[in-house]
Amino acid sequence: MISNNFIEKIFRQEKKSVSRAITLVESGDEKATNLLKELHKRTGNAYRIGITGPPGAGKSTLTNQLTKYYRKQNKTVGIIAIDPTSPFTGGALLGDRVRMSEIGTDPGVFIRSMATRGNLGGLSKKTIDAADVLDAAGYEYIIFETVGVGQSELDIANAADSTIVVLVPESGDSIQAMKAGLMEIADFFVLNKSDRPGSENAVTALRTILMLRDHTEKDWLPNIIKAVASENTGISDIADEIVRHKSFLENNELLLSKREEHFRIRIKEIVETLIRNHLWRDKRVSILEEKLSIVVNRAESPYEVAEHLFSDFQDQIVKQ
Repeated sequence: MISNNFIEKIFRQEKKSVSRAITLVESGDEKATNLLKELHKRTGNAYRIGITGPPGAGKSTLTNQLTKYYRKQNKTVGIIAIDPTSPFTGGALLGDRVRMSEIGTDPGVFIRSMATRGNLGGLSKKTIDAADVLDAAGYEYIIFETVGVGQSELDIANAADSTIVVLVPESGDSIQAMKAGLMEIADFFVLNKSDRPGSENAVTALRTILMLRDHTEKDWLPNIIKAVASENTGISDIADEIVRHKSFLENNELLLSKREEHFRIRIKEIVETLIRNHLWRDKRVSILEEKLSIVVNRAESPYEVAEHLFSDFQDQIVKQ
């Protein structure tokens, strides 16, 4: 049972309670589900920003500087830094909180590292639940800083209101190859470390690809912002572009529809998880193990075994 006192502490943005709530969410047990049900009515106020891109692009530095920019405006920020899963502990490996220690002690900033847990999209399914905790706690901006694994990192677009893809001048040669994946999710691009040689070539390559997209005058066309995050150059331009994109979504009644689509995807995933957890209970695991040798010997196909297991699952549901 989740106490009202605990929930009220989350609403008051008490860091220990917020941290405990996210730990509970990561556990995925029944208490976590009950907590998220209680918190949902207080969500929807935060603006969610995704920052992604290839390794070494300076995503953590940019996140750090953008957070400091918002804090100067007296805005509160929740950061979820997505790390590769440690093969030994299953926990967050990179520890972005160490790199963000400069802002970590700010009372208006909450930072949490979360493991991808093998999720190809780069986001653990628990990440969005954790963002809901931060949203309910009243953080005005939530930043997802994702592990840079290239084209597989597409589900950031199903969590963020605005998605920023961070590139560096050296990305110029690979931009053409990236366009089918990572390039497609950007609401705008940040060319970080733009004081390096080749920055203009990278901008030109990006603009060429963007202009080749099918679009009308009413469509949002991603912009390209040049920055040197380590020197705090271009950060205000990035913040302005986030405002511009948010205004575009609101003025064209797209923000609500975008969030509806996010919920559609999320609800389907929750249902699929519930079905999967229920399916692989009790005797069906034993049936699967017993049938493996029969499949290997070609006496039955994988489809026949799967149909048998699913039929047994349906029968159990009917009996209940």
